[in-house]
Amino acid sequence: MNLLNKVLKPYKSLPKEVYIIFFARMINAAGMFVFPLLTLLLTKKIGLKTDYVGYIIALMGIVFSVTSLIGGKLVDSFGRKKVIIIFDSLAIISFIMCSFLKPSMLMVGLIILAGSFMGMSDPGHNALLADVTSPENRDGSYSLSYLGFNIGFILGPMIGGMLFDKHLKLFFIIDAVTAFISLMLIVFFIGETIGMTEDIDESRNMEQKVEGSILKVILKRPILLVFSLILLGYNFTYSQWGFLMPYHASQNFTDGVAFYGKIASLNGFVVMVFTPILTYLFIKKTNINKVAFGGILYTLGFGMLGFYDTKLGFIISAFTFTLGEILITTGFMPFIANHTPSSHRGRMSSVLPMIMGLGYVLGPVIVGKMILFESISYAWKIIGLVMFVSTLFMYMLLIWEGKKSKIAKNYQKQVQEDFM
Repeated sequence: MNLLNKVLKPYKSLPKEVYIIFFARMINAAGMFVFPLLTLLLTKKIGLKTDYVGYIIALMGIVFSVTSLIGGKLVDSFGRKKVIIIFDSLAIISFIMCSFLKPSMLMVGLIILAGSFMGMSDPGHNALLADVTSPENRDGSYSLSYLGFNIGFILGPMIGGMLFDKHLKLFFIIDAVTAFISLMLIVFFIGETIGMTEDIDESRNMEQKVEGSILKVILKRPILLVFSLILLGYNFTYSQWGFLMPYHASQNFTDGVAFYGKIASLNGFVVMVFTPILTYLFIKKTNINKVAFGGILYTLGFGMLGFYDTKLGFIISAFTFTLGEILITTGFMPFIANHTPSSHRGRMSSVLPMIMGLGYVLGPVIVGKMILFESISYAWKIIGLVMFVSTLFMYMLLIWEGKKSKIAKNYQKQVQEDFM
């Protein structure tokens, strides 16, 4: 019991808004069917070739990034909650419209439109969570939010996989209904948080409000730019979770669609069990340290499918890279929030993910082309190599940050001694 209390300690005494976000994300994820199974929807239902699917997914990534930039500016100018309500509602309406259509390019267009609306609202969700937290409780808060999403995700893809073949209308309706319930929790139980950006004390100097463009802010914080560029490689690899892995499963196994749904549910289950454990074990590690170690697990988890692609291989792969996903996800967002001025949270939540998100754009396009000429196992080996190099860069950044922090501490100590 004492060990359990220690493991759960990061989740105690958090702001009430964090617990609302936890439940909202859990409900939303429990009905999230469309995007996790998008590759299969485009290939199996609409009949598109894999390279064309890669282009569509890349287009969605571009659209999401561009609309996110607009959303980031709106979030910092008009408020987090307003942007979330307007654009999440439009995304819900888009999914409802899909439920009345037969699989077609029109349906694809509506899905892309829904993704663009989500891109507009995404900076609002990120800024809202950053507003209600501080560096002291941020790791636990982001970890709990991530945990909530994945508790719901245990059910989402599995139910979606069962509805996929014969109940496509219900597939879209349930996704829309759960998104609506999630939105209502924010509407009724969380107030507008943009005013909280005025109350940052001097001890959080990196979060103090500043004047100027987002470009000016980023140039004064080069570590954020380097960090984001390295995560581009991470996301190139992780994009294959939704692109190459379901296609590989469908090619390898007669029950590939259903099996992938189960693997996706395993991903959620591992997150649910191991997120509190890894949060506790790495509580004294820096956020970059978490992300770097997560890169090792990504390299092993994704790269191994180039050598071992049985059902057991898929299971071991999913388990391994999910442990990495936990460390990376619970590490990178608090790191960005801790280095972002409160006045620019919305814009930073759109610009940096756009840089990182290039990995999601390039991944399906490059790998989609690759498997037209090479085997899937060869593609997985290249993916593992990309991840290995990205991890090396992250460890180099970790060393650089450590030296920079040491110099800063020594300088501060010298100033204090001189003053004395």
